[in-house]
Amino acid sequence: MVSVPSGRVTLSDRRTRRSWPVEVASFRLAAFPVTRAEYARVTGRRPPAARDERLPVVEVSWTDAVEFCNSLSRREGLRPAYRVAAEDGDGGVGGADGDGVGVGDGVGVGGVAWDTSADGYRLPTEAEWEHACRAGTDGPRYGPLDDIARYRGNSEERVHEVGGRLPNAWGLYDTLGNVWEWCWDLYDAEVYGTYRVLRGGGWFDEHWSVRASVRRRSHPTFRVDDVGFRVARSVGGSQSPAG
Repeated sequence: MVSVPSGRVTLSDRRTRRSWPVEVASFRLAAFPVTRAEYARVTGRRPPAARDERLPVVEVSWTDAVEFCNSLSRREGLRPAYRVAAEDGDGGVGGADGDGVGVGDGVGVGGVAWDTSADGYRLPTEAEWEHACRAGTDGPRYGPLDDIARYRGNSEERVHEVGGRLPNAWGLYDTLGNVWEWCWDLYDAEVYGTYRVLRGGGWFDEHWSVRASVRRRSHPTFRVDDVGFRVARSVGGSQSPAG
């Protein structure tokens, strides 16, 4: 995993024309999105799609990603970051009724509670994701698009193996392009309820959608063929749910 330094990032939303600054504490983030091989090894399940094990896992919901984080934490002897209101018959995360579940000094939304004092794996916050993607830059991208990302203009309209383009200055690959990535945050609870934030753009997107600031949303149970995720871990002490 890559050590991401602390910093400050300004998030923005085109729909509401709103922007807001967020202080980000140092944390750790996986250099690559989770691959099909990693997902199968941890969960015992192999989502449908192409067979190449180095492809990022897709067709995984936000709740699938939460379950993966907890399973990986347990495998490595770490305290899981998430607790859930209920579990469905397949062992997946259920109870996404918007009421949340309180866990100590953590934060609960959408039936899943994040224990911010836990040392286990988790999804990055939206602010953490953008701060890490930018890697100290302030433009729409951290490099020339064709050098750093798979998007509609160069993807042949299919997903590609992770790490096939240049990383950013902090050593993170594919934060832009290839697959959208789930973040912890609700997109806009008042308007969209439990819909979660997606970041980064994907293989099917036009160039204007593959930028560090672009936000997308999806229901936490939806599985889409251009959506994956990468894992994060907090560094020392509690992490703020707002980044």
